[in-house]
Amino acid sequence: MDDFLARLNDQEQHRYQKTQRWRARGVNPYPLRVSRTHTARQTLDAFARGEALSGVQLAGRLIALREMGKLAFAHLQDGTAKIQLLFRKDAVGAENYATLVKDFDLGDFIGVEGEIVRTKTGEITLQVTRFELLAKTLSPLPEKWHGLKDTETRYRQRYLDLLSNEPVREIFVKRSKIITAMRTYLDEHGFLEVETPVLQPLYGGGAAEPFVTHHNKLDRDMYLRIADELYLKRLLVGGIERVYEISKDFRNEGIDFKHNPEFTMMECYQAYGDYTTMMTLVEELYAACSLAANGTLQITYQGHAIDLTPPWPRATMRDLILKTSGVDIYADADLPALRQRLAELNLKVEAKPTWGKQVDELFSVFAEPTLIQPTFVMDYPEEISPFAKKKPDTLCARVVERFEAFSLNMELGNAFTELNDPLDQYARFVEQSKQRDAGDKEAHPVDLDFIEALMHGMPPTGGLGVGVDRMVMLLTDQSSIREVILFPQLRT
Repeated sequence: MDDFLARLNDQEQHRYQKTQRWRARGVNPYPLRVSRTHTARQTLDAFARGEALSGVQLAGRLIALREMGKLAFAHLQDGTAKIQLLFRKDAVGAENYATLVKDFDLGDFIGVEGEIVRTKTGEITLQVTRFELLAKTLSPLPEKWHGLKDTETRYRQRYLDLLSNEPVREIFVKRSKIITAMRTYLDEHGFLEVETPVLQPLYGGGAAEPFVTHHNKLDRDMYLRIADELYLKRLLVGGIERVYEISKDFRNEGIDFKHNPEFTMMECYQAYGDYTTMMTLVEELYAACSLAANGTLQITYQGHAIDLTPPWPRATMRDLILKTSGVDIYADADLPALRQRLAELNLKVEAKPTWGKQVDELFSVFAEPTLIQPTFVMDYPEEISPFAKKKPDTLCARVVERFEAFSLNMELGNAFTELNDPLDQYARFVEQSKQRDAGDKEAHPVDLDFIEALMHGMPPTGGLGVGVDRMVMLLTDQSSIREVILFPQLRT
Protein backbone atom coordinates (compact mmCIF):
# COMPACT_ATOMS: atom_id res chain seq x y z
CA MET A 1 0.00 0.00 0.00
CA ASP A 2 2.82 2.42 0.80
CA ASP A 3 4.28 2.07 -2.68
CA PHE A 4 0.84 2.82 -4.16
CA LEU A 5 0.35 5.91 -2.01
CA ALA A 6 3.81 7.13 -2.93
CA ARG A 7 2.71 7.25 -6.58
CA LEU A 8 -0.16 9.66 -5.89
CA ASN A 9 0.28 13.31 -6.81
CA ASP A 10 -0.77 16.14 -4.48
CA GLN A 11 -4.37 16.27 -5.70
CA GLU A 12 -4.73 12.50 -5.43
CA GLN A 13 -3.19 12.52 -1.94
CA HIS A 14 -5.72 15.17 -0.89
CA ARG A 15 -8.61 13.07 -2.22
CA TYR A 16 -7.20 9.97 -0.53
CA GLN A 17 -7.27 11.79 2.82
CA LYS A 18 -10.94 12.56 2.26
CA THR A 19 -11.54 8.88 1.57
CA GLN A 20 -9.93 8.06 4.90
CA ARG A 21 -12.18 10.57 6.67
CA TRP A 22 -15.23 8.80 5.23
CA ARG A 23 -13.93 5.49 6.54
CA ALA A 24 -13.19 7.03 9.97
CA ARG A 25 -16.86 8.03 10.19
CA GLY A 26 -17.83 4.43 9.53
CA VAL A 27 -18.95 5.11 5.96
CA ASN A 28 -17.82 2.80 3.18
CA PRO A 29 -16.75 5.13 0.32
CA TYR A 30 -17.49 2.28 -2.13
CA PRO A 31 -20.84 0.85 -0.92
CA LEU A 32 -22.19 -2.43 -2.24
CA ARG A 33 -25.53 -1.23 -3.58
CA VAL A 34 -27.43 1.86 -4.65
CA SER A 35 -31.11 2.71 -4.95
CA ARG A 36 -32.19 4.52 -8.13
CA THR A 37 -35.76 5.09 -9.30
CA HIS A 38 -35.08 7.23 -12.38
CA THR A 39 -32.35 8.23 -14.76
CA ALA A 40 -31.68 11.93 -15.28
CA ARG A 41 -33.31 11.79 -18.72
CA GLN A 42 -36.41 10.01 -17.42
CA THR A 43 -36.72 12.63 -14.70
CA LEU A 44 -36.41 15.60 -17.06
CA ASP A 45 -38.85 14.12 -19.56
CA ALA A 46 -41.41 13.17 -16.91
CA PHE A 47 -41.37 16.63 -15.35
CA ALA A 48 -41.64 18.26 -18.78
CA ARG A 49 -44.80 16.19 -19.34
CA GLY A 50 -46.26 17.65 -16.18
CA GLU A 51 -45.88 14.63 -13.92
CA ALA A 52 -45.49 15.34 -10.19
CA LEU A 53 -42.27 13.77 -8.98
CA SER A 54 -41.34 13.24 -5.34
CA GLY A 55 -39.13 10.66 -3.70
CA VAL A 56 -37.02 10.54 -6.86
CA GLN A 57 -33.70 8.74 -6.42
CA LEU A 58 -30.89 9.54 -8.86
CA ALA A 59 -27.30 8.37 -9.12
CA GLY A 60 -24.40 9.71 -11.15
CA ARG A 61 -21.24 11.78 -11.17
CA LEU A 62 -20.99 15.11 -9.40
CA ILE A 63 -19.70 17.39 -12.15
CA ALA A 64 -20.28 20.83 -10.66
CA LEU A 65 -20.65 22.15 -7.10
CA ARG A 66 -20.94 25.76 -5.96
CA GLU A 67 -21.72 26.79 -2.37
CA MET A 68 -23.79 29.91 -1.68
CA GLY A 69 -23.96 30.16 2.11
CA LYS A 70 -26.86 27.96 3.19
CA LEU A 71 -27.46 26.76 -0.35
CA ALA A 72 -25.38 24.70 -2.73
CA PHE A 73 -26.10 24.07 -6.40
CA ALA A 74 -24.61 21.12 -8.22
CA HIS A 75 -24.99 19.08 -11.39
CA LEU A 76 -25.31 15.33 -11.58
CA GLN A 77 -24.40 13.53 -14.80
CA ASP A 78 -25.42 9.95 -15.51
CA GLY A 79 -25.30 8.00 -18.74
CA THR A 80 -28.43 9.70 -20.07
CA ALA A 81 -28.35 13.41 -19.20
CA LYS A 82 -27.31 16.13 -16.78
CA ILE A 83 -29.61 17.53 -14.10
CA GLN A 84 -29.26 20.30 -11.53
CA LEU A 85 -29.28 19.55 -7.79
CA LEU A 86 -30.19 21.95 -4.99
CA PHE A 87 -28.93 21.31 -1.45
CA ARG A 88 -30.50 23.35 1.37
CA LYS A 89 -28.63 23.29 4.64
CA ASP A 90 -31.83 23.11 6.68
CA ALA A 91 -33.22 20.31 4.47
CA VAL A 92 -30.22 17.95 4.57
CA GLY A 93 -28.90 18.91 8.02
CA ALA A 94 -25.95 21.08 8.98
CA GLU A 95 -23.55 18.16 9.49
CA ASN A 96 -24.42 16.52 6.18
CA TYR A 97 -24.19 19.88 4.42
CA ALA A 98 -20.69 20.42 5.84
CA THR A 99 -19.68 16.94 4.66
CA LEU A 100 -20.94 17.73 1.17
CA VAL A 101 -18.84 20.88 0.94
CA LYS A 102 -15.77 19.44 2.63
CA ASP A 103 -15.48 15.82 1.53
CA PHE A 104 -17.08 15.61 -1.91
CA ASP A 105 -15.01 16.29 -5.04
CA LEU A 106 -15.97 16.74 -8.66
CA GLY A 107 -16.10 13.33 -10.28
CA ASP A 108 -17.37 11.54 -7.18
CA PHE A 109 -20.42 9.35 -7.67
CA ILE A 110 -23.33 10.55 -5.58
CA GLY A 111 -26.78 9.18 -4.81
CA VAL A 112 -29.51 11.76 -4.15
CA GLU A 113 -33.19 11.71 -3.23
CA GLY A 114 -35.74 14.50 -3.30
CA GLU A 115 -38.48 16.37 -5.12
CA ILE A 116 -38.32 17.75 -8.64
CA VAL A 117 -39.01 21.50 -8.87
CA ARG A 118 -38.39 24.29 -11.35
CA THR A 119 -36.19 27.13 -10.10
CA LYS A 120 -36.81 30.82 -10.64
CA THR A 121 -34.47 30.68 -13.63
CA GLY A 122 -36.63 27.94 -15.16
CA GLU A 123 -34.22 25.04 -14.71
CA ILE A 124 -35.61 21.63 -13.75
CA THR A 125 -33.93 20.75 -10.46
CA LEU A 126 -33.90 18.01 -7.86
CA GLN A 127 -34.33 19.58 -4.42
CA VAL A 128 -32.29 17.15 -2.31
CA THR A 129 -33.53 15.78 0.99
CA ARG A 130 -30.98 12.95 1.31
CA PHE A 131 -27.66 12.10 -0.33
CA GLU A 132 -24.83 9.56 -0.03
CA LEU A 133 -21.39 8.87 -1.47
CA LEU A 134 -21.46 6.03 -3.99
CA ALA A 135 -17.82 6.00 -5.13
CA LYS A 136 -14.91 8.27 -4.26
CA THR A 137 -12.66 9.25 -7.16
CA LEU A 138 -8.97 9.65 -6.38
CA SER A 139 -7.95 11.23 -9.67
CA PRO A 140 -9.55 14.52 -10.84
CA LEU A 141 -11.55 14.73 -14.02
CA PRO A 142 -9.77 16.20 -17.07
CA GLU A 143 -9.84 19.95 -17.64
CA LYS A 144 -12.94 20.58 -15.54
CA TRP A 145 -15.04 18.83 -18.21
CA HIS A 146 -13.76 21.04 -21.03
CA GLY A 147 -12.65 17.91 -22.85
CA LEU A 148 -9.46 16.12 -23.67
CA LYS A 149 -7.61 17.59 -26.63
CA ASP A 150 -4.43 15.50 -26.83
CA THR A 151 -5.12 12.75 -29.36
CA GLU A 152 -2.69 10.24 -27.90
CA THR A 153 -4.18 10.61 -24.42
CA ARG A 154 -7.70 10.28 -25.84
CA TYR A 155 -6.87 6.89 -27.36
CA ARG A 156 -4.80 5.55 -24.47
CA GLN A 157 -7.30 6.66 -21.83
CA ARG A 158 -10.52 6.25 -23.75
CA TYR A 159 -12.53 6.27 -20.53
CA LEU A 160 -11.53 9.90 -20.00
CA ASP A 161 -12.26 10.68 -23.64
CA LEU A 162 -15.77 9.26 -23.31
CA LEU A 163 -16.25 11.00 -19.99
CA SER A 164 -15.35 14.47 -21.19
CA ASN A 165 -16.21 14.49 -24.91
CA GLU A 166 -19.89 13.94 -25.64
CA PRO A 167 -19.36 13.75 -29.46
CA VAL A 168 -17.08 10.75 -28.90
CA ARG A 169 -19.78 8.97 -26.91
CA GLU A 170 -22.19 9.67 -29.75
CA ILE A 171 -19.87 7.95 -32.24
CA PHE A 172 -20.04 4.72 -30.28
CA VAL A 173 -23.78 5.01 -29.76
CA LYS A 174 -24.08 5.24 -33.55
CA ARG A 175 -21.68 2.33 -33.98
CA SER A 176 -23.98 0.17 -31.89
CA LYS A 177 -27.00 1.29 -33.93
CA ILE A 178 -25.15 0.50 -37.16
CA ILE A 179 -24.25 -3.03 -36.11
CA THR A 180 -27.77 -3.66 -34.84
CA ALA A 181 -29.20 -2.46 -38.16
CA MET A 182 -26.73 -4.65 -40.06
CA ARG A 183 -27.73 -7.71 -38.07
CA THR A 184 -31.44 -6.90 -38.43
CA TYR A 185 -31.15 -6.52 -42.21
CA LEU A 186 -29.35 -9.83 -42.63
CA ASP A 187 -31.68 -11.67 -40.26
CA GLU A 188 -34.74 -10.34 -42.09
CA HIS A 189 -33.27 -11.51 -45.41
CA GLY A 190 -32.89 -15.08 -44.26
CA PHE A 191 -29.21 -15.12 -43.30
CA LEU A 192 -28.18 -17.27 -40.34
CA GLU A 193 -25.65 -15.77 -37.93
CA VAL A 194 -22.89 -18.20 -36.94
CA GLU A 195 -19.54 -18.29 -35.14
CA THR A 196 -16.39 -19.72 -36.69
CA PRO A 197 -12.94 -20.30 -35.15
CA VAL A 198 -10.77 -17.33 -34.24
CA LEU A 199 -7.80 -19.62 -33.57
CA GLN A 200 -7.12 -21.61 -36.73
CA PRO A 201 -4.68 -24.36 -37.71
CA LEU A 202 -4.33 -22.71 -41.13
CA TYR A 203 -5.22 -19.11 -41.90
CA GLY A 204 -6.95 -18.12 -45.13
CA GLY A 205 -9.57 -16.12 -46.93
CA GLY A 206 -7.51 -13.00 -47.52
CA ALA A 207 -4.21 -11.57 -48.65
CA ALA A 208 -2.56 -10.75 -45.35
CA GLU A 209 0.17 -11.80 -42.97
CA PRO A 210 -1.23 -13.52 -39.86
CA PHE A 211 -0.43 -13.37 -36.18
CA VAL A 212 1.14 -16.64 -35.06
CA THR A 213 0.85 -18.30 -31.66
CA HIS A 214 1.65 -21.76 -30.31
CA HIS A 215 -0.63 -24.35 -28.75
CA ASN A 216 1.41 -26.03 -26.04
CA LYS A 217 -0.60 -29.23 -25.61
CA LEU A 218 -0.87 -29.89 -29.35
CA ASP A 219 2.68 -28.62 -29.88
CA ARG A 220 1.73 -26.80 -33.07
CA ASP A 221 1.59 -23.26 -34.36
CA MET A 222 -1.85 -21.70 -34.65
CA TYR A 223 -3.03 -18.51 -36.34
CA LEU A 224 -5.46 -15.74 -35.48
CA ARG A 225 -7.90 -15.59 -38.36
CA ILE A 226 -7.39 -13.02 -41.09
CA ALA A 227 -10.87 -13.69 -42.51
CA ASP A 228 -13.92 -15.92 -42.00
CA GLU A 229 -14.35 -16.85 -45.63
CA LEU A 230 -13.23 -20.46 -45.87
CA TYR A 231 -15.10 -21.62 -42.76
CA LEU A 232 -18.29 -19.86 -43.82
CA LYS A 233 -18.15 -21.45 -47.28
CA ARG A 234 -17.77 -24.86 -45.66
CA LEU A 235 -21.20 -24.19 -44.15
CA LEU A 236 -22.68 -23.71 -47.62
CA VAL A 237 -21.30 -27.14 -48.51
CA GLY A 238 -23.18 -28.35 -45.41
CA GLY A 239 -26.49 -27.00 -46.70
CA ILE A 240 -26.83 -23.61 -44.97
CA GLU A 241 -27.77 -21.42 -47.92
CA ARG A 242 -27.45 -17.96 -46.35
CA VAL A 243 -24.89 -17.39 -43.61
CA TYR A 244 -23.08 -14.47 -41.99
CA GLU A 245 -20.70 -13.60 -39.19
CA ILE A 246 -19.80 -10.28 -37.58
CA SER A 247 -16.35 -11.01 -36.24
CA LYS A 248 -12.99 -9.80 -35.05
CA ASP A 249 -10.25 -10.47 -37.58
CA PHE A 250 -6.53 -9.94 -37.15
CA ARG A 251 -3.85 -8.98 -39.68
CA ASN A 252 -0.19 -8.49 -38.88
CA GLU A 253 0.08 -5.30 -40.87
CA GLY A 254 0.84 -1.61 -40.48
CA ILE A 255 -1.25 0.94 -38.63
CA ASP A 256 -2.66 3.96 -40.46
CA PHE A 257 -5.86 5.98 -40.78
CA LYS A 258 -7.83 3.04 -42.21
CA HIS A 259 -5.96 0.01 -40.85
CA ASN A 260 -5.84 -1.48 -37.36
CA PRO A 261 -4.33 -4.94 -36.69
CA GLU A 262 -7.57 -5.97 -34.95
CA PHE A 263 -10.71 -4.98 -36.81
CA THR A 264 -14.38 -5.92 -37.21
CA MET A 265 -15.61 -7.59 -40.39
CA MET A 266 -19.01 -8.72 -41.57
CA GLU A 267 -18.86 -11.58 -44.07
CA CYS A 268 -21.94 -13.14 -45.66
CA TYR A 269 -22.52 -15.79 -48.31
CA GLN A 270 -25.66 -16.42 -50.34
CA ALA A 271 -26.20 -19.64 -52.27
CA TYR A 272 -27.45 -19.18 -55.83
CA GLY A 273 -26.23 -15.57 -55.86
CA ASP A 274 -23.32 -13.89 -57.61
CA TYR A 275 -21.40 -10.63 -57.40
CA THR A 276 -24.32 -8.66 -58.84
CA THR A 277 -26.51 -10.05 -56.05
CA MET A 278 -23.95 -8.78 -53.57
CA MET A 279 -24.00 -5.29 -55.11
CA THR A 280 -27.68 -5.00 -54.31
CA LEU A 281 -27.04 -6.31 -50.81
CA VAL A 282 -24.28 -3.73 -50.18
CA GLU A 283 -26.49 -0.85 -51.36
CA GLU A 284 -29.41 -1.92 -49.20
CA LEU A 285 -27.21 -2.72 -46.19
CA TYR A 286 -25.52 0.68 -46.26
CA ALA A 287 -28.89 2.37 -46.65
CA ALA A 288 -30.33 0.52 -43.65
CA CYS A 289 -27.32 1.33 -41.49
CA SER A 290 -27.22 4.99 -42.50
CA LEU A 291 -30.90 5.43 -41.73
CA ALA A 292 -30.38 3.80 -38.33
CA ALA A 293 -27.43 6.06 -37.47
CA ASN A 294 -28.36 9.33 -39.18
CA GLY A 295 -31.97 9.11 -40.36
CA THR A 296 -30.93 9.96 -43.93
CA LEU A 297 -29.06 8.62 -46.96
CA GLN A 298 -27.51 12.03 -47.67
CA ILE A 299 -24.50 12.38 -45.41
CA THR A 300 -21.33 14.46 -45.22
CA TYR A 301 -17.93 12.83 -45.08
CA GLN A 302 -14.83 15.00 -44.65
CA GLY A 303 -16.50 17.97 -46.29
CA HIS A 304 -17.96 15.99 -49.20
CA ALA A 305 -21.69 15.46 -49.71
CA ILE A 306 -22.22 11.70 -50.10
CA ASP A 307 -25.43 10.16 -51.44
CA LEU A 308 -25.94 6.54 -50.43
CA THR A 309 -29.21 6.17 -52.32
CA PRO A 310 -29.27 3.00 -54.47
CA PRO A 311 -28.32 2.22 -57.14
CA TRP A 312 -24.64 3.09 -56.90
CA PRO A 313 -22.57 3.70 -60.04
CA ARG A 314 -20.79 0.68 -61.52
CA ALA A 315 -17.53 0.76 -63.48
CA THR A 316 -14.91 -1.81 -64.48
CA MET A 317 -11.39 -1.56 -63.17
CA ARG A 318 -10.21 -1.49 -66.80
CA ASP A 319 -12.34 1.52 -67.74
CA LEU A 320 -11.36 3.50 -64.64
CA ILE A 321 -7.64 2.88 -65.16
CA LEU A 322 -7.92 3.77 -68.85
CA LYS A 323 -9.79 6.97 -68.05
CA THR A 324 -7.38 8.17 -65.34
CA SER A 325 -4.00 6.93 -66.62
CA GLY A 326 -4.37 6.20 -70.32
CA VAL A 327 -3.38 2.54 -69.83
CA ASP A 328 -5.54 -0.25 -71.27
CA ILE A 329 -4.78 -3.22 -69.03
CA TYR A 330 -6.55 -5.60 -71.44
CA ALA A 331 -4.24 -4.54 -74.25
CA ASP A 332 -1.17 -4.94 -72.00
CA ALA A 333 -2.24 -8.20 -70.40
CA ASP A 334 1.11 -9.43 -69.12
CA LEU A 335 3.67 -7.90 -66.79
CA PRO A 336 6.42 -7.02 -69.34
CA ALA A 337 3.92 -5.33 -71.67
CA LEU A 338 2.29 -3.42 -68.80
CA ARG A 339 5.62 -2.20 -67.48
CA GLN A 340 6.64 -1.09 -70.96
CA ARG A 341 3.41 0.90 -71.30
CA LEU A 342 4.01 2.56 -67.92
CA ALA A 343 7.50 3.55 -69.05
CA GLU A 344 6.23 4.91 -72.38
CA LEU A 345 3.69 7.08 -70.58
CA ASN A 346 6.23 8.06 -67.90
CA LEU A 347 3.84 6.97 -65.13
CA LYS A 348 5.41 6.84 -61.68
CA VAL A 349 4.07 3.64 -60.17
CA GLU A 350 5.79 1.31 -57.70
CA ALA A 351 6.96 -1.88 -59.43
CA LYS A 352 5.07 -5.02 -58.40
CA PRO A 353 6.02 -8.69 -58.97
CA THR A 354 2.93 -9.81 -60.93
CA TRP A 355 0.60 -8.38 -63.55
CA GLY A 356 -2.33 -8.50 -61.17
CA LYS A 357 -0.54 -6.64 -58.39
CA GLN A 358 0.76 -4.09 -60.90
CA VAL A 359 -2.77 -3.47 -62.16
CA ASP A 360 -3.99 -3.04 -58.59
CA GLU A 361 -1.19 -0.55 -57.87
CA LEU A 362 -2.04 1.38 -61.04
CA PHE A 363 -5.68 1.53 -59.95
CA SER A 364 -4.75 2.66 -56.43
CA VAL A 365 -2.56 5.51 -57.66
CA PHE A 366 -4.67 6.92 -60.49
CA ALA A 367 -8.28 5.72 -60.31
CA GLU A 368 -9.13 5.24 -56.66
CA PRO A 369 -8.60 8.90 -55.62
CA THR A 370 -11.24 9.97 -58.17
CA LEU A 371 -14.02 7.88 -56.59
CA ILE A 372 -15.88 10.29 -54.33
CA GLN A 373 -19.44 8.93 -54.45
CA PRO A 374 -19.96 5.25 -53.53
CA THR A 375 -18.98 3.25 -56.60
CA PHE A 376 -18.69 -0.45 -57.45
CA VAL A 377 -15.38 -1.23 -59.16
CA MET A 378 -15.79 -4.51 -61.02
CA ASP A 379 -13.67 -7.23 -62.64
CA TYR A 380 -10.33 -7.63 -60.88
CA PRO A 381 -7.21 -9.57 -61.90
CA GLU A 382 -7.37 -13.27 -61.10
CA GLU A 383 -3.89 -13.19 -59.52
CA ILE A 384 -5.14 -11.05 -56.62
CA SER A 385 -8.54 -12.77 -56.40
CA PRO A 386 -7.91 -16.48 -55.73
CA PHE A 387 -11.51 -17.23 -54.65
CA ALA A 388 -13.47 -15.62 -57.49
CA LYS A 389 -14.80 -17.16 -60.69
CA LYS A 390 -13.30 -16.08 -64.00
CA LYS A 391 -15.35 -13.64 -66.02
CA PRO A 392 -16.94 -15.49 -68.95
CA ASP A 393 -15.88 -13.27 -71.86
CA THR A 394 -13.01 -13.12 -74.31
CA LEU A 395 -11.82 -9.55 -73.73
CA CYS A 396 -9.33 -10.66 -71.10
CA ALA A 397 -8.89 -14.14 -69.69
CA ARG A 398 -7.11 -12.81 -66.60
CA VAL A 399 -10.02 -11.13 -64.80
CA VAL A 400 -12.65 -12.48 -62.42
CA GLU A 401 -16.10 -11.53 -61.18
CA ARG A 402 -15.10 -9.48 -58.19
CA PHE A 403 -16.01 -5.99 -57.08
CA GLU A 404 -14.90 -3.59 -54.42
CA ALA A 405 -17.01 -0.66 -53.30
CA PHE A 406 -15.16 2.64 -52.84
CA SER A 407 -15.91 6.10 -51.57
CA LEU A 408 -13.40 8.89 -50.92
CA ASN A 409 -10.29 6.72 -51.29
CA MET A 410 -11.62 4.07 -48.93
CA GLU A 411 -12.71 0.51 -49.68
CA LEU A 412 -16.17 -0.17 -48.25
CA GLY A 413 -16.72 -3.78 -49.30
CA ASN A 414 -15.27 -6.67 -51.29
CA ALA A 415 -17.30 -9.38 -53.04
CA PHE A 416 -16.97 -12.29 -55.46
CA THR A 417 -18.91 -14.64 -57.55
CA GLU A 418 -17.41 -17.43 -55.45
CA LEU A 419 -15.21 -20.09 -57.03
CA ASN A 420 -16.71 -23.53 -56.37
CA ASP A 421 -14.66 -25.63 -58.81
CA PRO A 422 -12.27 -27.67 -56.62
CA LEU A 423 -9.77 -28.24 -59.45
CA ASP A 424 -9.60 -24.55 -60.35
CA GLN A 425 -9.35 -23.65 -56.67
CA TYR A 426 -6.47 -26.08 -56.19
CA ALA A 427 -4.66 -24.60 -59.19
CA ARG A 428 -5.13 -21.10 -57.71
CA PHE A 429 -3.69 -22.29 -54.40
CA VAL A 430 -0.67 -23.75 -56.21
CA GLU A 431 -0.07 -20.47 -58.01
CA GLN A 432 -0.38 -18.59 -54.71
CA SER A 433 2.15 -20.99 -53.22
CA LYS A 434 4.61 -20.10 -55.97
CA GLN A 435 4.16 -16.42 -55.17
CA ARG A 436 4.72 -17.22 -51.52
CA ASP A 437 7.95 -19.08 -52.32
CA ALA A 438 9.03 -16.02 -54.29
CA GLY A 439 8.73 -13.89 -51.14
CA ASP A 440 5.11 -12.71 -51.06
CA LYS A 441 4.20 -13.09 -47.37
CA GLU A 442 0.56 -12.29 -48.10
CA ALA A 443 0.09 -15.06 -50.68
CA HIS A 444 -2.50 -17.65 -49.69
CA PRO A 445 -1.35 -21.05 -48.35
CA VAL A 446 -2.68 -24.28 -49.85
CA ASP A 447 -5.71 -25.41 -47.84
CA LEU A 448 -6.33 -29.05 -48.73
CA ASP A 449 -9.15 -29.41 -46.22
CA PHE A 450 -11.05 -26.63 -47.98
CA ILE A 451 -10.44 -28.35 -51.33
CA GLU A 452 -11.91 -31.53 -49.86
CA ALA A 453 -14.99 -29.57 -48.77
CA LEU A 454 -15.42 -28.19 -52.30
CA MET A 455 -15.14 -31.70 -53.70
CA HIS A 456 -18.37 -32.50 -51.85
CA GLY A 457 -20.07 -29.69 -53.74
CA MET A 458 -20.73 -26.01 -52.99
CA PRO A 459 -23.65 -24.34 -54.78
CA PRO A 460 -23.15 -21.26 -56.98
CA THR A 461 -22.61 -18.50 -54.44
CA GLY A 462 -22.16 -14.78 -53.98
CA GLY A 463 -19.94 -13.72 -51.10
CA LEU A 464 -19.28 -10.37 -49.45
CA GLY A 465 -17.03 -8.83 -46.83
CA VAL A 466 -17.78 -5.40 -45.35
CA GLY A 467 -15.37 -3.63 -43.00
CA VAL A 468 -17.55 -2.55 -40.10
CA ASP A 469 -15.05 -0.01 -38.80
CA ARG A 470 -14.84 1.71 -42.17
CA MET A 471 -18.61 1.75 -42.45
CA VAL A 472 -18.76 3.48 -39.08
CA MET A 473 -16.06 5.94 -40.21
CA LEU A 474 -18.15 6.91 -43.23
CA LEU A 475 -21.46 7.12 -41.37
CA THR A 476 -20.04 9.17 -38.47
CA ASP A 477 -17.73 11.40 -40.55
CA GLN A 478 -14.48 10.25 -38.95
CA SER A 479 -11.19 10.44 -40.84
CA SER A 480 -9.35 7.83 -38.75
CA ILE A 481 -10.24 4.26 -37.85
CA ARG A 482 -8.93 4.98 -34.35
CA GLU A 483 -11.88 7.28 -33.76
CA VAL A 484 -14.38 4.43 -34.21
CA ILE A 485 -12.55 1.70 -32.28
CA LEU A 486 -12.83 2.05 -28.53
CA PHE A 487 -9.33 0.76 -27.80
CA PRO A 488 -7.17 0.97 -30.96
CA GLN A 489 -3.67 -0.42 -31.17
CA LEU A 490 -1.04 2.27 -30.60
CA ARG A 491 2.67 2.51 -31.09
CA THR A 492 4.65 2.45 -27.87
